[in-house]
Amino acid sequence: MASLLQLATLPLPHHQSVSPSSSSNLPSTSASGTTGFSRFQNFYPSSAFHRGRNCNLKKGLICRSSSSEVTFIEPPESKASKDELIGSLKFKLLSAVSGLNRGLAATEDDLRKAEAAAKELESAGGLVDLSGDLDKLQGRWKLIYSSAFSSKTLGGSRPGPPTGRLLPITLGQVFQRIDVFSKDFDNIVELELGAPWPLPPVEVTATLAHKFELIGSCKIKITFEKTTVKTTGNLSQLPPLDLPRLPDSFRPPSDTRSGEFEVTYLDSDTRVTRGDREELRVFVIA
Repeated sequence: MASLLQLATLPLPHHQSVSPSSSSNLPSTSASGTTGFSRFQNFYPSSAFHRGRNCNLKKGLICRSSSSEVTFIEPPESKASKDELIGSLKFKLLSAVSGLNRGLAATEDDLRKAEAAAKELESAGGLVDLSGDLDKLQGRWKLIYSSAFSSKTLGGSRPGPPTGRLLPITLGQVFQRIDVFSKDFDNIVELELGAPWPLPPVEVTATLAHKFELIGSCKIKITFEKTTVKTTGNLSQLPPLDLPRLPDSFRPPSDTRSGEFEVTYLDSDTRVTRGDREELRVFVIA
């Protein structure tokens, strides 16, 4: 092959002629003496034709060559494109749960849309491993959606007071305050209690204090300790009140105030969890 290329690129002597049959086996030459193969080499980098070498012909393509063929493959997904995908899926989930009053106003169709959007985000984000990133849980998180609230009770899928006109209770904001150093895990619920006219409603904040521990890579177990009620608004000067715990002999066989949940998506400002009773919850950093 090398001898043919040399023969094709060197000018022939005037007295030497090439027969048609022999010239048909040689690469064609231009007026300047450049062969078609040489022009092909000028158009593509010569390193692309070395065995075992890779080359980038242009952004978005990778060229791999072998002794007999050239193969084009798609490049691996970049971090920027994955971040864009995650951002769009987060927006889709937050849009699906917005306006649902944390799930209290959710219909069956709303539940399906939120579930589908959450699964897309969980799939794109991959498995959560808190064994080395427990610090990501640190902070005060605001609950923006709970599928369990569609049951129209404040306990969700667990026992709890009903919402609506049976009891004059209005649910306010719900937070989770997590301290990864002390292992404190507090559920904070703002409530408005109705009062007989002409008295104004009473605003209170109930804090359900727990301790938590990490089980495996992404499962959290919380254990209830106590409930503290603090009045706010016009009665904020009153001291907090710790509600007494039931004696062990009066407690139900399974303590419904403790449980487990799995963190299925987590970043610096958004957290998605699934409870031990299949509750889907979405939090944003407060």
